[in-house]
Amino acid sequence: MFQRTTRIALATRDWMRAAGSGMSRCLASCFLVFFLAVASPACAETAPAQTIWRLLDYIAVDYPEAVANGEIVNQAEFDEMREFSSTAHRLVKELPETSSKGMLERRSAELEDLIASKSPPPAIAKAARSLAADLLTAYPVPLAPTVAPDLKRGKALYAQLCAGCHGSAGDGKGPQSEGLDPPPIAFTEQARARERSVFALYQVIEQGLDGTSMASFSDLPAQERWALAFYVGTLAYPDEATARGKALWEADAGLRKRLGLEKLVGITPAAFAEEFASVNSPDLVAFLRRHPEVLDAGRASGSLTLARTKLDEALAAYGRGDKKAATQIALSAYLDGFEPVEALLSARDHALMVRIEGAMAELRGSIAAGEQVDAIRERVNTVDGLFEQAEKVLADQASATSSFIAAFTILAREGLEALLIVVAMIAFLNKAGRRDVLGYVHGGWIAALGVGAGTWAAATWLITISGASRELTEGFGGIFAAAVLIWVGIWMHGKSSADAWQLYIREKLGRALDRRSAWFLFLLTFVVVYREVFETILFYAAIWSRGDAGAVVAGALTATVVLAIVAIAMLRFSSYLPVGKFFAYSSFLMAILAVVLVGKGAAALQEAGYLPVTLWRGLFRNEMLGIYPTRETLLAQLAVIALLAIGFGRNRLASVGSPHGHTGGGSGIEHGRQDE
Repeated sequence: MFQRTTRIALATRDWMRAAGSGMSRCLASCFLVFFLAVASPACAETAPAQTIWRLLDYIAVDYPEAVANGEIVNQAEFDEMREFSSTAHRLVKELPETSSKGMLERRSAELEDLIASKSPPPAIAKAARSLAADLLTAYPVPLAPTVAPDLKRGKALYAQLCAGCHGSAGDGKGPQSEGLDPPPIAFTEQARARERSVFALYQVIEQGLDGTSMASFSDLPAQERWALAFYVGTLAYPDEATARGKALWEADAGLRKRLGLEKLVGITPAAFAEEFASVNSPDLVAFLRRHPEVLDAGRASGSLTLARTKLDEALAAYGRGDKKAATQIALSAYLDGFEPVEALLSARDHALMVRIEGAMAELRGSIAAGEQVDAIRERVNTVDGLFEQAEKVLADQASATSSFIAAFTILAREGLEALLIVVAMIAFLNKAGRRDVLGYVHGGWIAALGVGAGTWAAATWLITISGASRELTEGFGGIFAAAVLIWVGIWMHGKSSADAWQLYIREKLGRALDRRSAWFLFLLTFVVVYREVFETILFYAAIWSRGDAGAVVAGALTATVVLAIVAIAMLRFSSYLPVGKFFAYSSFLMAILAVVLVGKGAAALQEAGYLPVTLWRGLFRNEMLGIYPTRETLLAQLAVIALLAIGFGRNRLASVGSPHGHTGGGSGIEHGRQDE
């Protein structure tokens, strides 16, 4: 993945060098920054974090085989533990900078020292598990499958890929195990099974184990890797335990509220036994690992168990005085707990979704401001109350009418922003008499729709799009589009004088719209449209699974027709406008959209944890205008307004100073028709 990202980035760099100088190169640089920021976080940050997590898990599980009663009982195992802890410490130091990195470095160094001093296995396990949990808080990775895995498929994959070494029953005595060093793991061994989570099994399946015969199966789709991990996780539990576990599950409503798919995936059976000591935990683990669909049903109905758990953890961390951990966990509560149901909730009760978003932002802002613990507890309780309302809304099956309205509203709202920009570019090219370049603009939005369809397919069947990735795509896409629109708006305003336009036509237009500039129009159209398509996909994926499919399609088609009518009307109207008025109106449209998009982009980066959240209480929130009551978003919008004011002011002064200068619509319709 990283190599593919690098190749694309290098190709983009070469394109940038060929794009000419001045503003074109500046805008190309903006795109390169946008691409690297969006495409690389998942591959640049989470892969090393996953490797470190796997090393820590291995230490927690296997250290008892190396040391007992303060003495080394297996020198080779002990040397391996020291090597793994040293490697983990080195990799932690190489992670990207975050507020938690220093703490992780200290903790990994302490773990290395504990192993060197032959500390007791329980102390090592506790230190390794705690460090691994904090690592995933600071560098989040998807902790659970998008839907409950198919264990029948997992069983078939095990027979095909694993039984040869690990044995058909998982006892490590398969026909190909003879002579392997180290020998294959026996999944039926109770001591190991108690210390190994489904997530740990998934990590090994995905990455393999260096120095062993365990190869990586990263070529399998993610959902199949999860199916295989869940099936392997059942091999230590007899079939009869499943029936007993089912009875426990059905009899305890409180237990059903406390457990979610993410919780089951991330917890070891040993930790499960400690947390749920009142039940027969081995039987319950056996049932849930064999039937994860009972947990996925809760998540599909809009359960916010994970978000609630994270908020409780954030409050506990804040109470201990660990402000950094509280900040990270509160962010995870939003990205991993609430974000997966946000689209569906927005489609059903947008006002409630906005209230929850605002309340969670206020909570993070209060933590950052260092408010009293009681104040933080009150905010957590407020969010928890909103979660209860949300779960009631999400629990109901959507009617055909609500599905239609949701599908129509989402596409109309998200599509309008992109439509305004694309129509303005098409109208500009028509005015300039450069219809030969229109193919690049049309190619841009068509390509964006095609890539959007591919994104939907990938997100449904191949990969998990994390909350952070979603917010980063929307955030950096909005910032990039705003940067381009600032320049376009100032440029169009400068041509709002008819004489200035005629001079531009005579002297510059022919060479300005060469092939490089045409490809830039393609790029601009693609980024602007794909940003909106990406967000629309998230909403549609949510309402498609819970609503009336026919009504969703009807709503989408109706919105498409409405957007097409708006586009045709705008193009017809623009064709009758004098050149000066067309560029004046278009420049102000571009300016307004730049302010809106930079506000939305900054807000998305706040939700991803890339920007701080400083609340300005009392200010209103309006998503359509990109207005959010935080200092960072409003300052970003004020900065854009200032840049636009400076650019428009300079254009005005240049127009006044010109021997032909005037700022109105020029010579009227005659100029517009002549230019066409």
